Amino acid sequence: MVNFQRKGAASNTQVGREFECRARQILEQKGLKLGANFKVPCGLGNKKKDHNFDLGSNQPSIIVECKSQTWTETGNIPSAKMKNWAEAMFYFHMAPKEYRKIFFVEKSVRPTNGETLLDYFKRTQAHMIPDDVELWELDSETDNLQISPTRPTN
Repeated sequence: MVNFQRKGAASNTQVGREFECRARQILEQKGLKLGANFKVPCGLGNKKKDHNFDLGSNQPSIIVECKSQTWTETGNIPSAKMKNWAEAMFYFHMAPKEYRKIFFVEKSVRPTNGETLLDYFKRTQAHMIPDDVELWELDSETDNLQISPTRPTN
């Protein structure tokens, strides 16, 4: 038996691609026309290497990382995915400062306590989130989009 992230999904890659396309459509509705696999030089100090962000543009300068992860079926933390989110924050940190940075995630609510995966990430990994990163959370069932503060409110 193959255990994918989502029941009925062909693969995790397909789920991610579909979510990225949805994010691109929503951002375009907000006046942001973005290309896929957008390369930006990232690095510390004078050492830079191109990094592919999921979406981006030079006019205006914007980069977007899209994540469509969920809590595990049993409501546990998808710890490997959280490391992936932290890595995305590091790339945002290393990206040129003039870029607007959006972390666009799919809303996933933990059945045991109602906490979203994004809220969990903000609560436990706030030290990894650069101040200039916008956190956007899409409820795929309702298309409700919430832009939340970078730092936890409590």
